[in-house]
Amino acid sequence: MVAVVTVDQIASRGAADLVEPTLGELAGIPAARAFERTAGDEFQGVLDDPAAVAGVVEYLLRSDAWSVGIGFGEVDLPLPASARAGRGAAYQHARAAVDAAKRAPWRACVRGPDPGPAGALEAALWLWAALLARRTHRGWEVTDLLDRGASHAQAARSLGITPPAVSQRARAAGIVEGRRARELTSYLTARLLDGSEV
Repeated sequence: MVAVVTVDQIASRGAADLVEPTLGELAGIPAARAFERTAGDEFQGVLDDPAAVAGVVEYLLRSDAWSVGIGFGEVDLPLPASARAGRGAAYQHARAAVDAAKRAPWRACVRGPDPGPAGALEAALWLWAALLARRTHRGWEVTDLLDRGASHAQAARSLGITPPAVSQRARAAGIVEGRRARELTSYLTARLLDGSEV
């Protein structure tokens, strides 16, 4: 089982093409087949690492510019060199997921062979997306520093604020809750990839 992630830019006709810069940002993500443009404002990749799926989803949800579909299932083997040339159930589920995401409140949907586990992951993604949508620019500044390993004191020096102010921003940004959401997403993804019940 793999996860095929199909992503479509929101309102691309009236906005700059974000696909190429986004592909550059995702180039370092561990992937069974790297992300690549499929057509127009859409791109796709094949992932088999739960943490990579969570990382991709967090990055895409943060920008609020994408409809994200994640399809779990088997693929025809051997996988071709290009992600877009693959075939199989995971690709079909990814197409259904991204089409649903275009109409979903948080623009992220999951489809797979069993709707129960896929629905559980989708629910987790919507909750995570709601949290990230409330995070302000100042909240992201603190989040990025702490996620890179900075202490509260180091983040305070970098931002020119006090350590208590860093703590206040971290709480307002929901950093702890966001990390738990990332862990939950990785866990549920791992269960889907190995075919386990959630």
